[in-house]
Amino acid sequence: MSRGLWFVAGAGAGVYTVVKARRAAEAFTPVGIRDRMAGLGVGAHLFAEELRTGMAEKEIELRERLGWALDGPPELTVAETRAVSPTSSRVSTSSTDEVEDTD
Repeated sequence: MSRGLWFVAGAGAGVYTVVKARRAAEAFTPVGIRDRMAGLGVGAHLFAEELRTGMAEKEIELRERLGWALDGPPELTVAETRAVSPTSSRVSTSSTDEVEDTD
């Protein structure tokens, strides 16, 4: 029985080696290299898609934490707006701060 066991083990190792050698030889043929490059391209596209999805999810999460709308930063109210006069470098607040009485 011992000889039979060693025979089966040797035959199995031989088959394993032949299969591995055939796969390695096929990998270095032009068709094998083309297939590997195509697989690499598909992997890169999948990685980029996952990256874009993750970035979008994190952006939504950040906007929710900051209280921003999904289409941009929050709108400023009239009291918060500041206008820069084109003729002077003076920064003024909205027109409600500088109302003159013309009586």
